[in-house]
Amino acid sequence: MDMRPLKQFLALADTLHFGRASELCHVSPSTLSRTIRQLEESLDAPLFVRDNRHVALTRQGRQFHEYAREALAQWERLQHDLSSASGELAGEISIYCSVTASYSFLYDLLSDFRLRHPRIELKLHTGDPAEAMNRVLAGEEDMAITPRPRSAPGALAFKSLTRSPLVFIAPVEQANWVPATPESPSVEQWQGVPMILSEAGLSRDYANTWFRALGVSPTIYAQVAGHEAIVSMVGLGFGIGVVPKIVLDNSPLAERVRVLPVKPELPYYDVGLCVLNRQLKSPLIQALWETVTER
Repeated sequence: MDMRPLKQFLALADTLHFGRASELCHVSPSTLSRTIRQLEESLDAPLFVRDNRHVALTRQGRQFHEYAREALAQWERLQHDLSSASGELAGEISIYCSVTASYSFLYDLLSDFRLRHPRIELKLHTGDPAEAMNRVLAGEEDMAITPRPRSAPGALAFKSLTRSPLVFIAPVEQANWVPATPESPSVEQWQGVPMILSEAGLSRDYANTWFRALGVSPTIYAQVAGHEAIVSMVGLGFGIGVVPKIVLDNSPLAERVRVLPVKPELPYYDVGLCVLNRQLKSPLIQALWETVTER
């Protein structure tokens, strides 16, 4: 059976962008458009509303989205059952993580797994870690490397991979708005300091709590998706940022910024692998989950 049309439909449904979806599926945008058109003709129903700038699922498209996901999951389970005599698992696992996590964790996480299960195809998607957990909850990804939230959803299982402190970073070159004594913070020092913070996520929550305790409403210079961009903007001298130290340690721009010895310190980032509890019934997901050693 050719499951590529379902995979291409799901890629477009998840990204709502023909260019990105075609890249993920390694096909041309025209091929992807033809596949979607053939699915719509077979179903005699529109799956997407699209124009030159926007793509959105129709009501029928949302129904077909549920079917496509379940059909692919059942296909993977069937592949496993029928190939069990060979002792090899076969199928696909999608993993979402930040760029930093992709080169900080994935080699150690996946190198042994690839040797044990060469017929399992791994799909890696990178982006803002603040989106990771919601993508798993929505069924857009099988697994994600993400910071553990203050209160984890009951539907998720979580394995810790490492802990990293959150730090304030400033440009190497001195600026008059950088607090002179960050170890003794005051309203006067931090009022008006240009801050570069994540749009959302745990680091933003902790930064907001820190400023609230100080009694300061932070001056937001920029809100960005992804901690790597914060390091870049701070290195260019646009303001002070808050990032996990693991991001700084792996950044090619680390020499352009410095860590401020701010007190009180921000809480640690507990970074780990998360998956839906019900997904652990999948032999493929279970195989990777059991490979990971919790730290």
